[in-house]
Amino acid sequence: MTWYVVRRLAISVVVLLGISAVVFLLLHLVSDSPGRVVLGQRASPEAVVDFNRQHGFDRPVLAQYVSYLGQLAHGDLGRSYKLNENVATLLGQNAGRSAMLSAAGLALALVIAVPLGVLQAVRRNSVADRLLTAASYVLYATPSFLLGLILIAVFSQALPFFPAEASQSHSPWVVFTDPRAMALPVITLAAASVAVFAQYQRSSALDQLGLDYIRVARAKGLPERLVLLRHLLRNACLPLVTLVGTLIPTLLAGNLIVESLFNYPGLGLLFLNSLQREDYPVLLAYTLVGGVLTVAGNFVADLVVAAADRRIELSK
Repeated sequence: MTWYVVRRLAISVVVLLGISAVVFLLLHLVSDSPGRVVLGQRASPEAVVDFNRQHGFDRPVLAQYVSYLGQLAHGDLGRSYKLNENVATLLGQNAGRSAMLSAAGLALALVIAVPLGVLQAVRRNSVADRLLTAASYVLYATPSFLLGLILIAVFSQALPFFPAEASQSHSPWVVFTDPRAMALPVITLAAASVAVFAQYQRSSALDQLGLDYIRVARAKGLPERLVLLRHLLRNACLPLVTLVGTLIPTLLAGNLIVESLFNYPGLGLLFLNSLQREDYPVLLAYTLVGGVLTVAGNFVADLVVAAADRRIELSK
């Protein structure tokens, strides 16, 4: 297990280096003169040249990338051109709120999807199974922004149960301290994941229901509830653990839409504002965070599955 962890960690580091290189090159190829973008079209050529020289943009791209890696090694994500603040500070101020929003959406999706998937598997091809499958497809095909607008129109305007705007509190625990204001953002973020998780759980549970250990448990006379909870659920959830790990960056992308729609001050809204301002250091840092979350999610998912299912060959 130790060698497996070390090997997976080494692969993760290599992947992160590749992600950082691709993102760095893409953002620096958008404009051949960052100084012109930052200072504006009215800036004098001398001022643009001086800006590029001060920030090292006049050097070869490879040399800039090596310097960037050195900054990352010291925890320096650069400085925002437009806000004149440290990028790490900006991300730190907003990361907690986005993380709690994503965690709440993920938790809600799992709480709903896991029992639904098992129910569909147990009652496969029934009317309830077909209706839930159709509803999942419709929900999955509905864009998050459209679903959010529908929720606002129904539950904020027609039936004023919830406010149309998310809480503006800077506390990361606002999801729990002001659940009424955060209900619509959390539901919008969780909706698409519910559709995916439920169908994935259904397929996994169907595979497990046909195995011998389920037949043996039923032959012993165990109540159906114990068969499902003690035997089926653990093994059926293992593929879902891997799926959740791969969908963590998807939640980060979903935050872009949800935070913009509900005006929630988090990383997603920071990214959109930085995109409009062409604030490259913030954009680069945000994209790198997404890459780190992708690699970390897969790494943790692999470890959890390997620890939970000893049938996995760790030497591969």
